[in-house]
Amino acid sequence: MNDTEYARFDAAATACNMSHAAFLAYAVDKAARDLNRTDVEIATEREVLDEVFAARRHLGRIHGLFNQVAKALNSGADAPQLDAAAQAVKDAARRMENAADALLASRSGGGSQ
Repeated sequence: MNDTEYARFDAAATACNMSHAAFLAYAVDKAARDLNRTDVEIATEREVLDEVFAARRHLGRIHGLFNQVAKALNSGADAPQLDAAAQAVKDAARRMENAADALLASRSGGGSQ
């Protein structure tokens, strides 16, 4: 549990006038009673994490492509695919941003996208 999660947990237990242990027991019991919802929430977060890792791999491939473009430009060659490579970077960055936003929203209770 990171500091933000702990602070949220502590505030929730305090607001409910419960000890940490009692609040955890209640939360676990509630999650166990509604496994369909719990499963959906966990699956959604897993999907968002999968998307973040896919975007990261995509950015790694693009990094290699840009290294090739830079090498070609430095040796005086044309780079006819430069616009396509730049668009791929923009697309990957947007994908990563959307996935990160969705992950943050799901962790802050703002729902998932």
